[in-house]
Amino acid sequence: MTLLPHGVYFVSGIDTDAGKSYATGILARMLAEQGERVITQKFIQTGNTDASEDIALHRRLMGIPLQPADLDRTTCPVVYRFPASPHLAAALEETRVDTSVIAAATQKLAERYDIVLVEGAGGLLVPLAPFAPAGEPHQYLTADYVAEHDLPLLFVTSARLGSLNHTLLSFEACRARNIRIAAVLWKLYPEGDPVIAADTRAYIADYLRVYYPQARIVDIPKGA
Repeated sequence: MTLLPHGVYFVSGIDTDAGKSYATGILARMLAEQGERVITQKFIQTGNTDASEDIALHRRLMGIPLQPADLDRTTCPVVYRFPASPHLAAALEETRVDTSVIAAATQKLAERYDIVLVEGAGGLLVPLAPFAPAGEPHQYLTADYVAEHDLPLLFVTSARLGSLNHTLLSFEACRARNIRIAAVLWKLYPEGDPVIAADTRAYIADYLRVYYPQARIVDIPKGA
């Protein structure tokens, strides 16, 4: 059974250190092993000066060299030097995040590949623009971009203590914006307490059955 239907997916997770990059790279490798033409994209990279370190990690986990689309930055067209939320990293360079550039790059990749995995920056409610003054839309968050472009979500979580709370908060944000959850990417590392792990996974599975019955849980093993 194929892991995912063809299309573009957005990968997010419970927080900055959720393991999105590892999960994205390993899932891409799993899909490639099924014969799919798959590529990853980094939504926005902060803390780098030119190329995306997360894209480099994806390729290492996939077991392939950097691709032409990496070298011309199609897979990561927006890079900021300061390691912070995109709205702040952009402001420090006296600019703003241009999401149209990102969307155009994604479309270009979607024309060449069966599956495109777009790894986000941080969690779903990470700001992409400064908080606007009264009379204007107050927020433009990552979740708003996902909803605007109708991207099915792959959500990275794990059994570590606190993950359940962060996962459910993220799911509530998805429900408020009608974001489709395609799958939960369940990290099998670190293993953590087996009692907590079993309960967390079971609770998430129950939640999905009620609110996102089309979603599945995909186990993500430890990468190389």
